[in-house]
Amino acid sequence: MFPHTEAFSFQIATDDQAETDRYWNAIIDNGGQASACRWCKDKWGLSWQISARVLTDAVTHPDPVIAKRAVDAIEAAVAGR
Repeated sequence: MFPHTEAFSFQIATDDQAETDRYWNAIIDNGGQASACRWCKDKWGLSWQISARVLTDAVTHPDPVIAKRAVDAIEAAVAGR
């Protein structure tokens, strides 16, 4: 009756790639589907973002030059550059 939307989502902050992959695979392998930028939906349609803490730390770094460099690197990776 009330469908899930991206307006509500969960985030999992991971310590390393193995942990990221474990959560990702658990959602995808159990009826979920992948989306862009480490986002996915579980079998019930709830959205999840699974990302490394180090990535969040980089894009929120107090030094704006470092934060911008991190954001630029992410955008380049998404664009395939």
